[in-house]
Amino acid sequence: MIETYIELFYTFFKIGLFGFGGGYPMLSLVQFEIVEAHQWLTASEFTDIVAISQVTPGPIAINSATYIGYQVTGGTIPGALIATFAVCLPSIIIMALICRFFLLFKNNKFIIAALSAMKPASIGLIAAASLLLMNKQNFTDFASIIIFIVTFALSYFFKWNVIRTILFAAIAGYIIY
Repeated sequence: MIETYIELFYTFFKIGLFGFGGGYPMLSLVQFEIVEAHQWLTASEFTDIVAISQVTPGPIAINSATYIGYQVTGGTIPGALIATFAVCLPSIIIMALICRFFLLFKNNKFIIAALSAMKPASIGLIAAASLLLMNKQNFTDFASIIIFIVTFALSYFFKWNVIRTILFAAIAGYIIY
């Protein structure tokens, strides 16, 4: 069991280290590591974790790490704590270093260029995470496709806020299914 904890820590430390731009851009990396590389969960189980992580309070990366750590270790609290700590640790270390040296390098043209380059990369990672969730486990029938199209239209064209859109989708799903 100790090997599982070590592997869990290493995997989520790596996700925390290389996943930048927030929780949503991290999802494609989490999906690759958890579903494809380690095969700890199926694509359907991962989709459920993403859905649960979105509706629970807190950052999606931390929520999903906690739940995955709990599941992978057979429902143990230490597994949840290790995964959560591991995904947060790189950010803590990096922020401590940035705070220490930011004033020295804040006007450096290389730092400014690197931060500017991260913006479109984050958008690309968010798009990749969205595409990963567009699979046959999520779109099982015509009704799920209609709910997707309507919620997309409500948020994009009618500028509905996220909470209202999620509530609409939840109610529609409850009524239909």
